[in-house]
Parts: sequence; structure tokens; C-alpha cells
Amino acid sequence: MAILDILEFPDPRLRTKAKPVTKVDNNIRKLADDMLETMYHAPGIGLAASQVNVHQRIVVIDVSEEKDQPLVLINPEFEVISGEQDFDEGCLSVPGYYETVTRAEKIRLKALNRDGEPFEMECDGILSVCVQHELDHLDGKLFVDHISKLKRERIRKKLVKEQKDKVKIR
Repeated sequence: MAILDILEFPDPRLRTKAKPVTKVDNNIRKLADDMLETMYHAPGIGLAASQVNVHQRIVVIDVSEEKDQPLVLINPEFEVISGEQDFDEGCLSVPGYYETVTRAEKIRLKALNRDGEPFEMECDGILSVCVQHELDHLDGKLFVDHISKLKRERIRKKLVKEQKDKVKIR
């Protein structure tokens, strides 16, 4: 397994819409395994393939306390069941920033698992938020798109400056 590089906002590649996976094979399973290792290493609770510059509809998630319940979602989609919830979200592609975002409280998730088998599950709480957040990535959206333009621009400018400062240090 390998630790993959995570793209950071405002990298334009994060805006690329991911394409469906046509065949779940060993390459897709290896990518999912590498994404899990990358997510755990970061550390985070979710990672979309778009964040590692692979524009296929693959997401990995683990919201468990022990980090021992990984979910691999291939070609995921969801429908809202009920309610709304506000949650302070962060993102591995927007490091160090957290903002309150309103998402559906309860959703029904449909996806293929790591072996290409279809499954469905109902999600609520942090899992519901995480699924919606990661599926946004597959559509080229970030959590900062759910906040005001002023806040988004402030975060963008700070991250650009931080990225330039990192380059100067090297």
C-alpha cells in the first residue's frame, strides 16, 4: 500500500467531475486500499478519489472511534430520507479550516463495495455528513462551496499563501 498525495484547495483538479467505475478489478481494490492508508495517515474520516487526483467515483470512509470499520464506496449515490443537521466540517483538501455546513440528517446510500457487490444502507449523524461531503468531491464540489463567498475567498487566500511559503522553505 502507498500514501497518496492529497490535492489542496484551490487546486483546479479538485473541480473535476469523477467518472463512474466500469469494472471493479485489482487496480480499483489497490486504489481503495491506498486511499484508506492515506486517509488513516492524514488523519481523516473520509477521502474521495478526486482528492488524490484520480477522477473515478470511489470514496473511503471510517467514522469509527477505533478506525477499524472502513467503508469502500464505488459509484456511490444517496437519497435524502429526512431532516437537516448542522455540522462543523473540515477537509483533508482544506487543511486547518472548519466551517458549519447544513446537510441532510438521514440518507439512504447505494454503492458497490470493494468486491464490486451492490449494497444499501441508511446513514445518519456523522456518517451521513461524511458520505454527503465525500460525494460532493466526486462532483467537483468542496465544503467551502456551502459557505459564504467572503469566507471561502478568505480561506483560499490563506491556503495559497501557506502553499507558497511551503515552496520557499524547500
